[in-house]
Amino acid sequence: MIGRLLPQMMAAPLFGDRKTFGLVPDEADPDWQEWQKEYLNFYQSNQKQGLGKTINDAGYQILKQIDLSGKSIAEIGPGGMHHMPFWNGVPALFTAFDIEPRFLAETEAKMTCPYQGVLLDGRSAALPVADDSFDILLTFYSLEHLHPLDEFLDDYRRVLKPGGLLVGAVPNEGGLAWGLGRFLTSRRWVHQHTSINYDKIICWEHPNFVDTIINGLEQRFDRRRLGQYPLRILIYDMNLVTSFVYKKP
Repeated sequence: MIGRLLPQMMAAPLFGDRKTFGLVPDEADPDWQEWQKEYLNFYQSNQKQGLGKTINDAGYQILKQIDLSGKSIAEIGPGGMHHMPFWNGVPALFTAFDIEPRFLAETEAKMTCPYQGVLLDGRSAALPVADDSFDILLTFYSLEHLHPLDEFLDDYRRVLKPGGLLVGAVPNEGGLAWGLGRFLTSRRWVHQHTSINYDKIICWEHPNFVDTIINGLEQRFDRRRLGQYPLRILIYDMNLVTSFVYKKP
């Protein structure tokens, strides 16, 4: 992937200055503190309308291939439940995990089946549920944010029933198409609307490249589907989104 090959001067505006700032946020950093106040406006402006929405919806399409009927479903970070139009069937129970009470409230307001919301401690990778709890675990546009990733993936495997499915999508962070797209759109928005050093924030907001995420999934689960958008060929640098279905052995 191009994100691992470019010299720092070229990689920093595309994928963040990772050599300088690392992957773990400094909670006292003024850019990070400003980002915490602005990121909802950022996502609403860049990913929930226009081209950003089209790209996100491309990842949600994989839900049309999964029968949710009568299943125990959980989701990590449901946000605004923008994938609901792509559902195939009605779950027996939908459990939402999030670190933001407002997102849990929004999920509950939109839910059309039995529901429970669980507020998480953002510092812990462990979900507060028993082993083998869910038939299907959804994780859309969240794995790129989690560090250290291995701890989260191990716990996701723990809470799935044997034969259960992990279904989701991630941006192709570290890929050429994603880096150039961000440089021309969201990076520009941040510089126009805030004083944030976005080359710093991206290191902390998206610590995981897409190949790291997929490698982690391949080590723990059996692959069922792996898709790319927009070209539908498995070349991370030329695509924007990777969607997946993995099965717990």
